[in-house]
Amino acid sequence: MKLSEIGIRNFRRLVDVKIDIEEKETIFVGPNNSGKTTATAIFRCFLGGREFSIYDFSVILIPEFQKFIDSNGREDLPEINLDLWFKIDPSSIAFGQAFHLLDRYEDLNEIGIRLSLVFEEPAKLKENYFSAYPEIEGVGRNKSLFQYLNVDNNFKIHTGFIYHALYKRGSESGGYVESELLDYKIAKDIIKKLLKVEFVDAQRNINDNDDSGSNRLSSAFATFYNKNLKKADLFEEAHKVIDENNEKLSLHYKKQFKPLLDLIRGLGVPSASERELKIISSLSPETALKGNTDLLYVDSVLNHELPELYNGLGFKNLIYMAIQARHFHSQWISLENNRPFCLLIFIEEPEAHLHAQVQQTFINNVWKVINDASLQNGITTMAPQVIVTTHSTHILDSVDFEKVRYFQRCKTVDVIDSKILNASSVHSLRAFRPEIELQLEEDDQELISQAQALTFLKQYLRLTHCDLFFSDAAILVEGAVEKLLMPSMIDKVASRLGTTFLTILEVGGAFAHRFEGLLKFLHIPYLVITDLDSVEPQGRLKTCRADVLGARTSNASLKRLCKKNTISDLINMNYDDKISIEHNRFIAFGMDVNVIEDGSSLSMRPRTLEEAIAYENFSLLRSDELYIGIKIPKDLRKAYDEIYNHIRSDSFKKTDFAMRLLINKDWVVPSYITEGLKWLEGFLCPTLSNDESNFKSTISETSEASV
Repeated sequence: MKLSEIGIRNFRRLVDVKIDIEEKETIFVGPNNSGKTTATAIFRCFLGGREFSIYDFSVILIPEFQKFIDSNGREDLPEINLDLWFKIDPSSIAFGQAFHLLDRYEDLNEIGIRLSLVFEEPAKLKENYFSAYPEIEGVGRNKSLFQYLNVDNNFKIHTGFIYHALYKRGSESGGYVESELLDYKIAKDIIKKLLKVEFVDAQRNINDNDDSGSNRLSSAFATFYNKNLKKADLFEEAHKVIDENNEKLSLHYKKQFKPLLDLIRGLGVPSASERELKIISSLSPETALKGNTDLLYVDSVLNHELPELYNGLGFKNLIYMAIQARHFHSQWISLENNRPFCLLIFIEEPEAHLHAQVQQTFINNVWKVINDASLQNGITTMAPQVIVTTHSTHILDSVDFEKVRYFQRCKTVDVIDSKILNASSVHSLRAFRPEIELQLEEDDQELISQAQALTFLKQYLRLTHCDLFFSDAAILVEGAVEKLLMPSMIDKVASRLGTTFLTILEVGGAFAHRFEGLLKFLHIPYLVITDLDSVEPQGRLKTCRADVLGARTSNASLKRLCKKNTISDLINMNYDDKISIEHNRFIAFGMDVNVIEDGSSLSMRPRTLEEAIAYENFSLLRSDELYIGIKIPKDLRKAYDEIYNHIRSDSFKKTDFAMRLLINKDWVVPSYITEGLKWLEGFLCPTLSNDESNFKSTISETSEASV
């Protein structure tokens, strides 16, 4: 039996979300303040002993409290819901244990229960509020109902819990959920039998002192000893050992902890060349059975012992999480009677103080610890479900694409029009299906299947350790030069983007469109910066200068995203044509540059970024402040031809060109890139950047670079 889906309503940022849960590990990712911890916190409140407060209600619901007070006939208030859905095998014993839920079920493979925080007697709440804050003529009441519920124990007094059985009716797409109120005691008993929830907190203050808020690592070992090792048979032995001397008790601890310490060594902590772990006795006979111990780190060469304070935070953090995971699982499987069918372990931000390699192996190490506990207890069929909240691209890189749940921050909440736009939404990558695409190569049509497109995205994200899931927006660029120059370009023309979190993806002209479906699915805005990649009108994609009559583009992304095949059609696109409102996307590519020198002018059309930089910084080329490796002819037509031929040649070093460009602070960002960055700045910073319309009216179809 496994937890398969959770539904959360009206709790903080999560106004109405559904999250499917994997059988083993599920990874919660997303930018800061996107709701990952919120999804954990609701379990703490309903099942972990933490109390709710009035501030746990979603901000969108605040007007509902005032409407309740203003309305004479209205007696309802919002409630917070947590829906739990379980996959169940009708042939298993779990089916019988949950029979209270099953009398109306059509699908006996799935059961659901709703946990709700409600206002138990709304009329009495209104009466007490009116009594506490009588209305003053011309002034009103001194405090709102929301404020009243934050005073003393008012919120706790007026709220309580109710539980419903849930029933799915109809098909998945057109179906609906019915609910039936359960008896309070019966529901509490069912929940205890269905699910146990444990937490490894994000704030792990691990130290070797007993200060408030500190988790002493040796205390974690002592707790594990008390609760998980079979001490009953060792009481008499322990007393004898302590009576003799502490050295013998230290040997006793060494013997008892050997399996766990051996397991931790298998995690690479500490490494073979560093210190060993050793637990010694620091007890009197009166306190021996309380499990008081000290954890020491022993230098393997000098046999020198150091307190746990003298080891790195990363090792401490990993050891602590290993002990906690092992402890929670051991406690669960050791229950012989009334064992909950599911164990759910939340691990928050495990990457703290861990270097990249340890982060990449963290998930496997967690399961190594858990599986070892199962083997020692002779129960190999009972595995918990683990939910990890993380900002680590390395942890994300180590798990299957389908196990990721992306938490997205939403921009607006529209109360006036009664539209519920969640403060956060959650997207399951298991549900993502890229579109089947028609990839054009050398005028031949090649069908790219859904599976091939998905494989490409998985491999790309894994190879690049992509931080896409933690960003506000993405910029898709051609290659290394664009990626190298992008920070400087942003600083020059769209500095407000420096306050946002951007992911720059180096995808080339042939693959930017492959990200269209994923970015739309995740609702991540993005800017595509790409080259015209002109080729001759006829033949097998032979490159040509971009102003050749009838030239086509070989850029698959331009053909897919712009639905244009010829360079002239692309050049004739206006500003609005480059924007896709549906995808929150802007596509930027080379535009004509009107170079003016000594009274002469010539329109130069860049095929690539390097050409665009050269044409728009022609005065720097002429003065050798920007050097591309050749002498620039005096005649503009010859200069145009020479620059084009040299930049496309094998002798031109693109990275060297970019590095030299960064040294010169006076260079101008190509107009098409300025256009795209200004759009992204206006999209992400609308309250700060109101000049997008002015920019649209002033930018010309052909920019001018003059000497």
